Amino acid sequence: MITSSPERIAELTRAGHWGTVLLHDLLRDAASENPDQLAVADPPNREELTGGAGHRLRYAELEAAVTRLAADLLSRGIGPGDTLLVQLPNVAELVASYFAASLVGAIISPLPVQYGAHELRKAAETVSPAAMLTVERMKTQPLARVAREALGTVPVFTFSTDSEPDGDALRLQGQCDEARREAVQAHLAARSADANEVLTICWTSGTTGTPKGVPRSHNMWLATARTSSEAGGYRAGDRLLNPFPIVNMAALGGFLFPFTMKHCSLVLHHPFDPAVFLRQIQDERITFTIVPPAVLNQLARDEALWQRFDFSALRRVGSGSAPLSPWMVQTFDDRYGKPIVNFYGSNEGISLFSTPESSPVPEVRATMFPRLGHADMPWTGVAHDTVRNRVVNVETGEEISRPGEPGELLFAGATVFDGYFGRDNGDVFTADGWFRTGDLVEICGDPPHYYRIVGRCKDIINRGGMKISPTEIDILLEGFAGIAEGAVCAYPDPDLGERMCACVVPPPGAEPPELEAINAYLLEKGLAKFKLPERLLVLDALPRNPVGKVQRHELEKKVQST
Repeated sequence: MITSSPERIAELTRAGHWGTVLLHDLLRDAASENPDQLAVADPPNREELTGGAGHRLRYAELEAAVTRLAADLLSRGIGPGDTLLVQLPNVAELVASYFAASLVGAIISPLPVQYGAHELRKAAETVSPAAMLTVERMKTQPLARVAREALGTVPVFTFSTDSEPDGDALRLQGQCDEARREAVQAHLAARSADANEVLTICWTSGTTGTPKGVPRSHNMWLATARTSSEAGGYRAGDRLLNPFPIVNMAALGGFLFPFTMKHCSLVLHHPFDPAVFLRQIQDERITFTIVPPAVLNQLARDEALWQRFDFSALRRVGSGSAPLSPWMVQTFDDRYGKPIVNFYGSNEGISLFSTPESSPVPEVRATMFPRLGHADMPWTGVAHDTVRNRVVNVETGEEISRPGEPGELLFAGATVFDGYFGRDNGDVFTADGWFRTGDLVEICGDPPHYYRIVGRCKDIINRGGMKISPTEIDILLEGFAGIAEGAVCAYPDPDLGERMCACVVPPPGAEPPELEAINAYLLEKGLAKFKLPERLLVLDALPRNPVGKVQRHELEKKVQST
């Protein structure tokens, strides 16, 4: 499947942004040059996750495992253009599945382990899979049983965690015999692989409705990987710790593609457990990782917790998926000497980031993103040459060039997809081909070199005609000492249309804060009175999607039901 037009392919190829390299080519080259280097390491709690011992595979071992898996998929009838649903936690089998799909020419559609029978059926209805790959269980979740019951006649292949697999189970490790290698080589020789072929159909996070399939080619992913590597400052031999499910942009563009492209080691983590995660940073001598904002805030507040570990190998830390607190970025810069990189991306191909080089002032780095791709910006680098963006009036579509005027961010360039799978994409792109992100931003700075995210176009709270950005208040709430995490959402009101509720999670063992105390804090921070929340909902946890973004529509449901 190729979704890009010949004209787009030709344009981006001429520009040098797209080429002929496929994902499995990256692994082949890395294994050839660094056969004995650690390639991928399972989470330390692997046995608890799925049963069986954890894997620590060198590059030569990973290549052999991938070749073996590709041969086994071919023997099961999986071929070029077939779609594979995959539901696995962050384990070596998931990493190998991407490379094996690349070798076979199949399309891999990864599903979060949180998805149940309903979501599996919806995904299958959309992509018509030839088979599904999973494991028997994820902790107490019977993944394979649920998949078999949900998918009917679709074959479900499981990875065995036993040393001697039974029946039709797949096995990651073991000898890759000559017959399997010859079968894969014959398959590669017989087909004409194209880096513009779709490799993945990932799923949007579903913050505004039913998840949509996002087809992405090898070239789209490699373009994103180059920008992510630049932001993270990746070097050959780095040790990268990935805590995000390898099912979407943060993990695929930020870790899976870059680790082989840059010949790094990939250490896996799942599900997110702060104690295990911090220990991995120390014990694995991690040089780069991505940390949820709430954990960074905790580390910034508690220097004793930071000092409990040896983080000396860590060069910089990425974050995103939620607003960052300027005071936290300042703390990591000044007190810990570990600069924070603020990432802003999406499955569809948004790729912006704010680094110490482009945004040395912590407040700017926490809240703004350089306008990469604009000719009059003082930036250089891969990302600046790869992406394009502009802001337009939501109602008229006219381009906005003035600071302080909110508008929708449009995006284009080598990282951007071609449209949602099996859907009418008429309203997804402008007439001249720019992706409508749905994100509301404003140009800011003097000179105007940055964007500030204001919120979602459909997220804006309309309180009696006064428009309120919930993201703005989320950022302020992060600094309130009486909560561990917080976000705001709208609830209906017969007089004003909408009012706002603050949804907060107290720190462990602490009493919930009073709404009056929260509002007093917000007023101290200079927030206008009409933006103050008028209700308070105390929760055990904020509802988040698989990559950690707060699901505001779920908060609205909770508020309306109380």
